[in-house]
Amino acid sequence: MKSASLFAAMLGSLFCLKTNAQQVSFKTELIGNSGYWFLPNGDKPKEKIGDSKGSSIVYQGAVNIPLSMKMTENNRPTAWGVSLSGAYASLSNEKFSSEMVSKIMNLQLGIYHLRPLNEKWSVRAGLGMGVFTPSTDFSKIRFKNMLGSAGVVFIRHLKPNLAVGGGLALNSSLGYPMLFPAIYLNWKHQGKFNISAELNDGLDVAASYKFNDNLKLSWAFEMNGQMALLEKEGKNVIFSHQYIVTGLRPEVKLGKTGLTATAMVGLNLYRPAAYTDRTLKGMFASSNDYYFSASPYASVGLKWNFKL
Repeated sequence: MKSASLFAAMLGSLFCLKTNAQQVSFKTELIGNSGYWFLPNGDKPKEKIGDSKGSSIVYQGAVNIPLSMKMTENNRPTAWGVSLSGAYASLSNEKFSSEMVSKIMNLQLGIYHLRPLNEKWSVRAGLGMGVFTPSTDFSKIRFKNMLGSAGVVFIRHLKPNLAVGGGLALNSSLGYPMLFPAIYLNWKHQGKFNISAELNDGLDVAASYKFNDNLKLSWAFEMNGQMALLEKEGKNVIFSHQYIVTGLRPEVKLGKTGLTATAMVGLNLYRPAAYTDRTLKGMFASSNDYYFSASPYASVGLKWNFKL
């Protein structure tokens, strides 16, 4: 599966996989400069695209607020909630022969519902709407820059620390409704040494050591991205920007305020960035595997868990 189709499938899943925590979060990510490459199909070697290179700065924020929640006798929640998230990516592109997107703004609003079906199963459903533009000018937002999404996931609680699930997500990333697979994973091994894997607002896998109640250090592997829906040369296209990063991630709880400061220092392993025709054929085309190579990566963030 090509990178653009993978990102569209992930996006379809994410609208209906928001957590039910009362949380506000903000993060700034810095992705260092690296060359731009093309990966052909088959056994052909990768190709360097001239002297083209680029870096990126990404700002992300999210708010998740349950509107109602009650716990069952099995300590599982029945909840309704609202989620709001936004991202702004500034792409510094140098020496490109054709025009590249330099700004991406993503704004998303959704509602979610979580309900236990029995002792072993829960269902999570969501409905959302998003704006995905190559500009921060709100006056330029058009219907073609908007995307709707809905989905349902059935979650199997295998163990107290392990839940997996699957379902279907519907979104209009191709300009018409299309079904994508939706996947859910939440696994944690608790103790001094912790291991966790979560597919929620992107992919987050971490092995961590908890020094005390206020300090935790992880080796993390994350995948995230943004996209813009736009018109190019008379065609409706998708510009997708993804990145896969790994590194050391300390987390510090700031007393009893509910605030947690996070940071990460490591490597951007792979950063696809390319235009794709907004069609099913375009998503799987062999001509969209363009990417920036490995580069330094750093991020800083803040999370606030609050009570209403």
